[in-house]
Amino acid sequence: MKAVAITQKLPLEDPSCFVTVDLPDPEPGPRDLLVRVKAIGINPVDYKQRKARGESDTAPRILGWDGSGIVEAVGSDVRMFRRGDEVYYSGDVTRPGSNAELQLVDERIAAKKPESLDFAAAAALPLTAVTAWECLFDRLGLIPGDLAQGKDKTLLILSGAGGVGSIGIQLAAVLTGFTVIATASRPETVEWCYKMGAHHVIDHSGDWPAELAKIGYPTVDYIACFADTTAHWKSMAQAIVPQGKITAIVESAEIPDIGLLKSKSVAFIWEFMFTRSMFQTPDIVAQHDILKEVAMLVDAGRIRSTMKVNGGVLSPETLATAHREQEGGKVIGKQVLEVAW
Repeated sequence: MKAVAITQKLPLEDPSCFVTVDLPDPEPGPRDLLVRVKAIGINPVDYKQRKARGESDTAPRILGWDGSGIVEAVGSDVRMFRRGDEVYYSGDVTRPGSNAELQLVDERIAAKKPESLDFAAAAALPLTAVTAWECLFDRLGLIPGDLAQGKDKTLLILSGAGGVGSIGIQLAAVLTGFTVIATASRPETVEWCYKMGAHHVIDHSGDWPAELAKIGYPTVDYIACFADTTAHWKSMAQAIVPQGKITAIVESAEIPDIGLLKSKSVAFIWEFMFTRSMFQTPDIVAQHDILKEVAMLVDAGRIRSTMKVNGGVLSPETLATAHREQEGGKVIGKQVLEVAW
């Protein structure tokens, strides 16, 4: 099979940062799907994994943890899929990624893609949808479909126009009764957050607790931080209601002062989408269930794909461009690339 891989640690400006390689076709294990990849989504984890590569590593590594495609073969114990199924998934960070012609994916973290979406639009969803779902419903404890739970309560989503924020706003808006407040700092990102379903949007570039107070919310009941955890830590501690909950996805450059939450008895919970696959947790199939539910919501017209940019066909050049834009921190929604070998 062909793939776009990294074979050494090089800066993006180096034309050899990504290279096309020929590798043996992977053989599915008992629970694996062998997927012919049709499109990939780009996420910050891609460039973080690229930068984490060891200086002396020379073995080709395939990045990419969002994909959609067609099942080409199945392992001996696969029960939920068959050859020819169109699927989407967010993969496993401990295994080769989706920037390839073929990829192995555990059936328990994949689902049939939304029928109403093409492969490119579907590839924009898995990683961010699973992350947002786990943040809202597994970590914060909101109940999907219970509109009464959020009556007169608020959810703040920091960085609402990013990949996770874009789908997180939608899930909260359609599956809960919470007032959804998103943050954004540019006119185009503010507009995007409202398009996704936010009830209010405030600027996170300055004193955002003061911005909250201006719109009548001196505190919020729940916070989902999809931005720099350390940078927003003190503001989150100030804005969260006593006995509230905060979840975050961005690893801290320094250890946050957890003591700031003590007097309010606030719960703080990390979210890492790869936990279930990395540790093969007993509930790993929950990610299949999440993606199945998201597909149903898409096909029912209740939520939409967050694809904003289709960067063309996967190649070393288009992938380097996508990584560069991700590192710039200004991406709205999701970027995708199509796979055409």
